Amino acid sequence: MSSTAETAVFGGGCFWCLEAVFERIQGVERVIPGYSGGTQSAPTYEQVCSGATGHAEVIEVTFDPAIRSYQELLELFFAFHDPTTVARQGPDIGTQYRSVIFSATPQQLEIASAVIATLSAEGVFDEPIVTVVAALDTFWPAEEYHRQYFQRNPERAYCAAMVAPKVAKLRQRFAAVVKPS
Repeated sequence: MSSTAETAVFGGGCFWCLEAVFERIQGVERVIPGYSGGTQSAPTYEQVCSGATGHAEVIEVTFDPAIRSYQELLELFFAFHDPTTVARQGPDIGTQYRSVIFSATPQQLEIASAVIATLSAEGVFDEPIVTVVAALDTFWPAEEYHRQYFQRNPERAYCAAMVAPKVAKLRQRFAAVVKPS
């Protein structure tokens, strides 16, 4: 990891989708799926999926800001999920799938709020952005079997239907930011 590495925590639906996109972006050094925003310590996937913990499925992104800025990561985050739905992303329904940004620093909180304001003012989305921006409290890493899930399970129905199109979109529309193969 670079000595200037920073972390960002984003939730925008199933963490498998966001992980598969962000791990392919230049400047991103590591992506870990996990949980944040709830009240239960060390939650399990099953507990989070129940909706009772208050946690969202999120990814923790470690990145080199000299290569990819936090603002650029936010812009990509908004390109790969629907920030206008409350507690839903496509077929995934529940508060654990909410659109959320957990800011690790006051500066990240300011940048996230500014990006949302700009996207709203420009009318990028047909509906209002409902993404919650909050200070990061605790990030709980998900179980090991969730890590690099798409890479290890591309043939699974959910991966083929939901994750693969996002990766294809990244390669097609954002080729300039994709890590070389």
